[in-house]
Amino acid sequence: MDKPFSTGLMWFRRDLRAHDNAALYHALKACRQVHCVFVLDREILDALPRADRRVEFIRESLVELDQALRRLSGQAGAGLIVRHALAREAVPALARQLGAQAVFANHDDEPQALARDAQVRGALAEAGIALHTGKDHVVFERQELLTQGGRPYAVFTPYKNAWLRKLDAFYLRAYPVERHAEALAARPEALRQPVPTLAEFGFQTSNLAALRLPAGTQGGRALLADFLTRIARYQATRDFPALKGPSYLSTHLRFGTLSIRELAAQAHGRMAEGCAGAGTWLSELIWRDFYAQILANFPHVVTASFKPEYDAIHWEQGAHAQQLFQAWCEGRTGYPLVDAAMAQINQSGYMHNRLRMVVASFLVKDLGLDWRWGERYFAQHLNDYELASNNGGWQWASSSGCDAQPWFRIFNPVTQSQKFDAQGRFIRRYLPQLAKLPDAALHAPWTARPVDLAAAGLVLGRDYPQPLVQHEAARERTLARYAVVRRSVSSGA
Repeated sequence: MDKPFSTGLMWFRRDLRAHDNAALYHALKACRQVHCVFVLDREILDALPRADRRVEFIRESLVELDQALRRLSGQAGAGLIVRHALAREAVPALARQLGAQAVFANHDDEPQALARDAQVRGALAEAGIALHTGKDHVVFERQELLTQGGRPYAVFTPYKNAWLRKLDAFYLRAYPVERHAEALAARPEALRQPVPTLAEFGFQTSNLAALRLPAGTQGGRALLADFLTRIARYQATRDFPALKGPSYLSTHLRFGTLSIRELAAQAHGRMAEGCAGAGTWLSELIWRDFYAQILANFPHVVTASFKPEYDAIHWEQGAHAQQLFQAWCEGRTGYPLVDAAMAQINQSGYMHNRLRMVVASFLVKDLGLDWRWGERYFAQHLNDYELASNNGGWQWASSSGCDAQPWFRIFNPVTQSQKFDAQGRFIRRYLPQLAKLPDAALHAPWTARPVDLAAAGLVLGRDYPQPLVQHEAARERTLARYAVVRRSVSSGA
């Protein structure tokens, strides 16, 4: 079949794999020769700390991707071109330099990415070069699933039902990149540099290696293989942070080192065979699609509540609010499960999903702080941070989002601790100063008997803080705070 373009450029972004990559497949099918680029975008990187686990994960994944492309092509000099520059300038410049007639990339619906892509599209158009983008990061995107009224879904359960109804083998089929790999071109001699080291683009090594979070497709595949031995128990274990229950694949999904189609196919196939754990995990993958289409269709959620009436809430402000927030960030709230969870994210860039809900509820409904403060903190620290899911999770916790928990549902951090870390294994791991307390006192140290505090060598207020707030009093303040929403809804505003 004759190909419409002699030369194309594949622009990798959040899809760091050669296997089952939609844009790479389309580029190889449409072009007689294809070059590949990844841009370490200064617009993003310049705002990050110099030691950032996500940057290190990307860099290690790029090394593997470069190797995979060279292996696929079978050509000396093939591989990945890596630029450290502004992507909006570097991609059009490289396309012109290579004589490309078309650039191929996968969709990214985050507002900053859309603005960048619009600039790139314009610059390419001025040079007579086309930009082709398509779906890869989710199973269903944008407006592929609509209600009977033709509107985007804003409630998860009907969305999930529509998602499952529409799903068939076509949507889970891998793109056969390997079949067309002969189009991968050798890089021009001047562009045959290896992937730069962290130091070469201004970063330092983080603690990623110590965390045993393997990068690249091979790392993702190893985690997936391990999870598939446990997936049948996922439903029973996923809420307990001391257990090895989650898949630990979220960072690989975020950076596209694994294909969402491959993961959804694994889950769907096992669910069809009666595996309840696989069905529960598939629901989590569908939540990810759900929040992605919320962001695409309702971009106001980036800065405002999905439900406008929730923007009338008066959050705590001023110096005291900042002190409360700093204590939450540093794990000094006096509630052990909250503090252990914050120690986990601060040390590792990971937080167990159940704990994300607990600490978010505590920030918003115990401390009375704006959910956007917590959203920004997670954005800075989570290895798997992606805007749609992070925003959706925080709006869910604050009750301001689509299909969120009711505003009057307020997690009790002590009962959550007793229920999901009953023996205190997770708390003791991250708060060793509490390790010698008996289980009964561990979840609320301020209730401990003096003899138990003495036996544990623990002085409250010195070795571990007193509670920032009393939960029951905070709950009453939250119900009053949210009254503005209740009045708005009842008045039909």
